[in-house]
Amino acid sequence: MEALLLALLGGLLVGLLLTLFGGGGSVLATPWLIYVVGVADTHAAIATSAAAVAVNAATGLLAQAKAGRVKWPCASVFAVAGLLGSVLGARLAMTIDGDQLIRAFGAAMIAIALSMLIPRKNEGNPGVRLTPVMVWKLAPVGLVAGLAAGFFGIGGGFLIAPGLMAATGMTLANASASSLVSVTLFGSATSATYAVHGQLIWSLFAALVAGGALGTLAAMPILRRIEAHARILRLAFALLVIAVGLFIIFG
Repeated sequence: MEALLLALLGGLLVGLLLTLFGGGGSVLATPWLIYVVGVADTHAAIATSAAAVAVNAATGLLAQAKAGRVKWPCASVFAVAGLLGSVLGARLAMTIDGDQLIRAFGAAMIAIALSMLIPRKNEGNPGVRLTPVMVWKLAPVGLVAGLAAGFFGIGGGFLIAPGLMAATGMTLANASASSLVSVTLFGSATSATYAVHGQLIWSLFAALVAGGALGTLAAMPILRRIEAHARILRLAFALLVIAVGLFIIFG
């Protein structure tokens, strides 16, 4: 029961951070399961957090699709190309020792945090349409993003949104919304790969998802209050992620 409550609390924290700061929040789910909840198997922690990330992304995708922000043709090409990468990444991670894998995860956390600090402009073409040339740009970037997402059990949004913008010229708002197609698919494929081998802890997954929903609800009234201090808070959050990553590597 204690583990479930801690997982619920972790899901609440991740849901809160994801809603307030966007991409990067879900990267805390795996360390939380290992160091706070007490999951001894790194692979099981990655599988469980990946499944929860997929559900959270799917929920966000429904809202973004309803608002008309998702560029489905571009997002679909990217996601399908990355699907193979996510399965390969997950299978590769399963062959690596847990201690080595969690240290690699710590390095990925630092990279994600640094990417959060890069200012992104919203200029772009809101009416972008998929072309044959774009397909050849989207597919390889999608494959790499899927590989990283599958290997580390993360959403991969820190790679997906910039990749979509670079390959298609779409706006940041459209890229952020469209990236959720890939995050949902990559997380589902990664967790399914582990689940087949019995490495997904379903009870903790349910607790993470429930906590994530509560965290999202809790964040909504806070969003307007922190809008004026968003940059400072985002910097603080990125530094927190870097600190956790360094602890994982050297702790």
